[in-house]
Amino acid sequence: MTPLFSRTDNSVLSRWWWTVDRGLLAAVGALIVAGIFLVATASPPVAERVGLSPYHFIIRHLMFLGPALMILLGVSLLPPRWVWRLASLGLVASIFAMVLVLFVGTEIKGAQRWLPMPGFSLQPSEFMKPAFAVTAAWFLAFQKESPRFPGNKIAVGLFALVLGLLVLQPDFGMSVVTSAIFGVQLFLAGLPWIAVGGLVLLAALGGVGAYFGFAHVRSRVDRFLDPESGDNYQVDKAIDAFQNGGAFGTGPGQGSVKLSLPDAHADFIFAVAGEEMGLIAVMALTGLFAFIVLRGFSRAMDSSDLFIVLAVGGLLTMFGTQTLIHMGSSVHLLPAKGMTLPFISYGGSSLWAVSFGMGMVLALTRRQIRRGGITRGRR
Repeated sequence: MTPLFSRTDNSVLSRWWWTVDRGLLAAVGALIVAGIFLVATASPPVAERVGLSPYHFIIRHLMFLGPALMILLGVSLLPPRWVWRLASLGLVASIFAMVLVLFVGTEIKGAQRWLPMPGFSLQPSEFMKPAFAVTAAWFLAFQKESPRFPGNKIAVGLFALVLGLLVLQPDFGMSVVTSAIFGVQLFLAGLPWIAVGGLVLLAALGGVGAYFGFAHVRSRVDRFLDPESGDNYQVDKAIDAFQNGGAFGTGPGQGSVKLSLPDAHADFIFAVAGEEMGLIAVMALTGLFAFIVLRGFSRAMDSSDLFIVLAVGGLLTMFGTQTLIHMGSSVHLLPAKGMTLPFISYGGSSLWAVSFGMGMVLALTRRQIRRGGITRGRR
């Protein structure tokens, strides 16, 4: 079989092809294809319930997908130095937009997280996550190289700032994901165990504070612990969908429970996958997510560059934590939380942000061709 590019070709795309992790790229591509299929089958009932064309959401999903693929490819072409520069600019823009949201944002379901844009709403906090992961990684790594530089303090300050903005929206789920990103990075950076224990205790206290301080968080936790204490309609329907799907599923487009599942195309698309694809296919889909996380960590740990280890570790923690929250909510293993499934759920902001994040993972795990062989990318 003739290769896509010759090894003697020195073009940008050829160098990218021979250095990028093609296994990781293929797994991401498989998730994107699965997302198109699932949005196409899950969204028509939702669109009809709100008085739109049956194909409204799948058409918009495909429109969002074009820029997402360009973001994914474009960012994956960058060298590590430009990755953290782009991420730092993205973090500044995201923080500014998150502040703006508090004043002019659109309120949906009691939360003020979206900026109105022509034709769609933008959620700045989605872009903050990958940008923060890479920017914090750079500050933590730079302090290791230059002990006098206050990188750890700057990273902690940035974390406190974005966490405060998330609490003001409020967005507890996004706060959990961002905290997980930073916690894993501190661990990988060699934080003493006593400090790790302190952070875990602080996170636990934060969870208790959120429970008593926010009515919607308390309601969701109470309904999770005692289903009889409130409305669990979407979670009950999601479980019905998995039961109806069985091992092999009802077949594409043949699901019936999705007809009465309000957020079937977004926050509960995993349930649609369970009903129409069945347990075996859902396990394969779950395996794709696990492969991306494990493969990415394996590639990062081969690097001698601490920045790459911390950045990729943070980005994959974001990817994995978001996946676990979505799946766990759908099968009632976690309190219900509206969070998209990466590359699968409908949503422009989510799709673009996860493409940005995975593009950075592909860029940072590329090999750099140098005289005498192939080595890992360096800053």
